[in-house]
Amino acid sequence: MPSTNTMPHAREPADWSAAGLLYHRLNFFYHKKFGEKVWKLSLDAGCNCPNRDGTLATLGCIFCDPESFSPSRRLRNPSITEQVQQGIRRLKRRYAARRFVAYFQPGTNTYGPIERLRSVYQEALSHPDVVGLAVGTRPDCVGEDALDLLGELAGRTWVVVEYGLQTIHDRTLDLLNRGHHYDAFLDACQRTRRRNLDIGVHVILGLPGESRDDIRATARELATLEIHSVKLHNLYAVRNTVLAEQVAAGRVQLPEFQQYVEYAVDFLEELPGQVVIERLCGDAHRPT
Repeated sequence: MPSTNTMPHAREPADWSAAGLLYHRLNFFYHKKFGEKVWKLSLDAGCNCPNRDGTLATLGCIFCDPESFSPSRRLRNPSITEQVQQGIRRLKRRYAARRFVAYFQPGTNTYGPIERLRSVYQEALSHPDVVGLAVGTRPDCVGEDALDLLGELAGRTWVVVEYGLQTIHDRTLDLLNRGHHYDAFLDACQRTRRRNLDIGVHVILGLPGESRDDIRATARELATLEIHSVKLHNLYAVRNTVLAEQVAAGRVQLPEFQQYVEYAVDFLEELPGQVVIERLCGDAHRPT
């Protein structure tokens, strides 16, 4: 169930607005925090997911195909150090970035032996150009030991924990085969805030059966939770997923461009101005 905290958020003038931006963009936040151009560097620690390894399920969420979302899963996975070095060379050439946030993206990156997690986090942070750590995970897979470790690392670098929520509505989470309900997210947020860690949230707009009112409800709820950032995804279907089969059979309709724009605007209008918007939409990598 949604939280009972319904205090409205203030709409005070924001520095990003004074800079001529329409929303609080991630690169604006990075430049303000670090004083220079910073870019997210995606890393693959090889972590599995309880929704695929048999702990909760084996098929995963209906929209998930790890290889399409993370090309690294189709290739030999180099060490964290090699990934950092290769990624920094590529991002410096492409974006002229100077510093980087190590982003553990594929899989569930608080799921595994704590000493292994410590090793991969510290290996990424050992590069002198890495100035922060972002850890993507599920709200039902963040134990006290993992949060303690992240809280410890936050004593020497900036850390954000990114939770894949997708929606606050339990009926939709069940339809997606997420394996958890919204109360798991609320619990994870409460325990994460106790370590003074920033919280990022991933949300999918245009989910089956959800109306514009449902989307606004998710945004209004997040507005009460003191989150740091939001990453928006449009619903799309990649090959070899249950969702793709449902779309092909006509049981699910993906949002059209203009419809998704309306969803995104609805969502952004409900958020406090200090929430950082990491992404407005996404797509899958093309097959190789």
